[in-house]
Amino acid sequence: MNSPVQFSTTDEVLRITLDRPSHKNSLTPASVREIVETIERVAADDSARAVLIAANGPDFCSGADIVASNADPDRKPKTGNLQRRTAVQAHRLIDVITEIQLPVVCSVRGWAAGLGCQIALAADFTVAAETATFWEPFVARGFTPDSGATWLLPRLVGIARAKELLLLGEQISGAQAAEWGMIHRAVSEADLDEAAESLVRRLADGPTVAIGLTKRCVHGALGTSLVEAMAKEALALELSSRSQDFREGLAAFRERRTPKFEGR
Repeated sequence: MNSPVQFSTTDEVLRITLDRPSHKNSLTPASVREIVETIERVAADDSARAVLIAANGPDFCSGADIVASNADPDRKPKTGNLQRRTAVQAHRLIDVITEIQLPVVCSVRGWAAGLGCQIALAADFTVAAETATFWEPFVARGFTPDSGATWLLPRLVGIARAKELLLLGEQISGAQAAEWGMIHRAVSEADLDEAAESLVRRLADGPTVAIGLTKRCVHGALGTSLVEAMAKEALALELSSRSQDFREGLAAFRERRTPKFEGR
């Protein structure tokens, strides 16, 4: 059997491809762990300067595979099992996407539901087909949202629209998601692959240290005061100003040319 997730690192881009189209690319606990471990490894070994998450088939991801997550119906779980399990599975995946000091691009066509929707929301840039469908199906199934939905959505689209998606379970298209500011951009399905590749290439060619530190500051500032945010900016400025890319950027400015960043 083919692996449900494919990984490759080419041209300093880690490409993660969900490859289980027969199940709408739903994610099993094993697949989630594999994605998390791969991203963490790349973050530690400097083998990539950007990450692209995409999928094979007509749909991006229909969420967590509930059947696979409850594979043993005869075994009664201990109290709190779901809370403990979610923290190290779906929630850890969202953590690592937002924490990694590399830009993450997500390419979405078809359905992005549940955990699949949250992956798209957590990415730094999500490019979707205009005809894609984003859906938070939790309340419609009788349970509450997870994987950061109640944190991500209000910050991206505001409280009123977040409630529309989470409490009413409304489905929205890629075009509407872009209009709401929920994702970076919506394009025609024919242009999706090219648009995502162009964006991830631009990020991978950028000053990796500065991009990563800026991402860290943006996420950190969401829960801090202005003074605390500026203190973190000062530290990031100190670190980025010691990078080779900073020196290249200054040289390019003086010489009136386009900088050639090496990610160091």
